[in-house]
Amino acid sequence: MGKPTGFTEYLRELPQDRSAAERTADWKEFHFHMPEPKLREQGARCMDCGVPFCHTGQLVSGMASGCPIHNLIPEWNDLVYRGLWKEALERLHKTNNFPEFTGRVCPAPCEGSCVLGINAPPVTIKNIENTIIDHGWENGWVVPEPPAKRTGKKVAVIGSGPAGLCAAAQLNRAGHLVTVYERADRPGGLLMYGIPNMKLDKQEVVLRRLKQMEAEGIQFVCNTEVGGNLPAEKLLKEFDATVLCTGATKPRDLPIEGRQLGGIHFAMEFLTANTKAVLDGHKNGSFIDATGKDVIVIGGGDTGTDCVGTAMRHGCKSLVQVEILPRPPMDRAKDNPWPEWPKVYKLDYGQEEAAAKFGDDPRVYLTTATKFEADVHGHVKAVHTVQVEWTKNDKGQFISKNVPGTEKVLPAQLVLLAMGFLGPEQPLLESLGVERDARTNAKAVFEKYSTNIKGVFAAGDCRRGQSLVVWAFNEGRGAARECDRYLMGATNLP
Repeated sequence: MGKPTGFTEYLRELPQDRSAAERTADWKEFHFHMPEPKLREQGARCMDCGVPFCHTGQLVSGMASGCPIHNLIPEWNDLVYRGLWKEALERLHKTNNFPEFTGRVCPAPCEGSCVLGINAPPVTIKNIENTIIDHGWENGWVVPEPPAKRTGKKVAVIGSGPAGLCAAAQLNRAGHLVTVYERADRPGGLLMYGIPNMKLDKQEVVLRRLKQMEAEGIQFVCNTEVGGNLPAEKLLKEFDATVLCTGATKPRDLPIEGRQLGGIHFAMEFLTANTKAVLDGHKNGSFIDATGKDVIVIGGGDTGTDCVGTAMRHGCKSLVQVEILPRPPMDRAKDNPWPEWPKVYKLDYGQEEAAAKFGDDPRVYLTTATKFEADVHGHVKAVHTVQVEWTKNDKGQFISKNVPGTEKVLPAQLVLLAMGFLGPEQPLLESLGVERDARTNAKAVFEKYSTNIKGVFAAGDCRRGQSLVVWAFNEGRGAARECDRYLMGATNLP
């Protein structure tokens, strides 16, 4: 490394964020850029450890440890420290098709397994990654690179989310003619409509990359639902191979009393309609407005946080986020050692914004909803909650039990259900005859990705279940490799 003692000389620093009051007035990204000298210092903190864990990409205790796409993190940290930004970009693009996406929305399991993190704050890997690619775009280093020759093979990719885009990019690189089908009116899937604009800008970041892909020869066909207005059988006849990357879009419901009331929506209904309104410049009939309302968000993950941030920008009257799990500790617990993903408390951007306006973290832990109460118009007006405690049953499984005497009634004119996803929607898989596993996901072996239908591959959340964007990248790239091998008999794709 260029600075072997850097980790002893420099403290971890992150770029400042725009103030909560300022950023909730618009839909722009909320991070400032860090000056280059500071970034080079942060790169110098990478400690030349004998066995780096940051790029391992393995599952430890069921959670990602290290980068699932095996980014060459120590190499580009060193190049950043030396000021060799273009060389750092070349290293980054070897493993990551879209670092501007992971640099903004990935929870950074690489940092959770950073060796420096054993006894000090880890290297700011995510911020360095994001800055490398932003430098690349700003300096004109990221340009369309169409393949030198075409194979004549045609591949359909169904779904234009993270896995679909990676699969398409890699298959196009191999010289195949790639068509990506998307049922929404814009390509990008989760990246376009599932993640709010302030976290991932659509015009400046997502559409910029999609235009580059189109210039490289990839065709996007929107407003097209395979198995719906485009028969799946027609697709199989017209293409030499098909890659399913439809995501796990079936939301987990909360079937308690009053669920049918107006004003109760799945998180993705809320987020998708909002982003569409931001991009279109006007609200349409599907827009769900939180303005002036008491909002309850049920679910404590990233999607719940995005609902909080979006409701804050609407100008909600109050906001409570209900989380059934206990509040995480401030530091790693003894049963959560390095290099596991650190399950520690953090105030994410949405909660930070709510705390700035309402005075405290909006999350209430160890709490569940028991009933939705109606007004005279059949619309939700309150949510009944109760505290829970977690115990083990006779099989050793954790179960929750309601705690008597802890009931509360919270006012609510808008309830957003953000409790995760159960798997892919089934009609397409059924129409293709794709075999499913016990969790209703498309059945395909990891790192092989082939389904029971010849020439049909599955990758991303529709195969593995709800997971991180970076795992979708891993699977999209892997499915492209195996699809190329199927088409050509061998492959040079990584």
